[in-house]
Amino acid sequence: MYDIILFDLDGTLTDPGLGITNSTAYALKRWNIEVEDKASLNCFIGPPLDESFRKYFGFSQEDSKLAVEVYREYYREKGIFENKVYPGVEAMLSRLKRNGKKIILATSKPELFAGKILEHFRIDGWFDFVAGATMDGSRIKKADVIAYALQSCSITQLDRVVMVGDREHDIIGANQIGIDSIGVLYGYGSKEELEAAGATNIVCSVEDIPMLIL
Repeated sequence: MYDIILFDLDGTLTDPGLGITNSTAYALKRWNIEVEDKASLNCFIGPPLDESFRKYFGFSQEDSKLAVEVYREYYREKGIFENKVYPGVEAMLSRLKRNGKKIILATSKPELFAGKILEHFRIDGWFDFVAGATMDGSRIKKADVIAYALQSCSITQLDRVVMVGDREHDIIGANQIGIDSIGVLYGYGSKEELEAAGATNIVCSVEDIPMLIL
């Protein structure tokens, strides 16, 4: 059904919860905001960071951009590796590859960081292309990342492409570009969130992904 599989990173291939919440708490301290329950910062996993600082803490556009820079002070040194690959992900990628699928990463995380994570966990070899956000924020929304990935790989048959992700941003981005989507429930989004965003399909586990695609 699909020849080209686009994967989100955070909450879909890896569980980045500890690194992202620690980095967010580190940034908030610069504004004297103390967070006792870091799990309350899980809402920062998936969406663009500057958007989340504005939405959840009322930051101005200027302060949200500065907060992202402070966040990266911690993230680039420690937070990036406070992360783990979900069980079954490598077997899933291997199965898709053995069946001739083109695998592309499409993440709102800066491309530099995304590539380092794939290399660190030794799963970079399964990917034909890595598409991520730019550090300056000129490409950060999921639709823009997907469009960049498709253009870079000269992909024009959109009916053969599917986006796999755990948050509404993945689904909305796919819909804006005109491709199908698979929402996953083992990440940080809920069934209600994915359904409301218009996911084409929803699966419960990593193992369900190749079962649906193949």
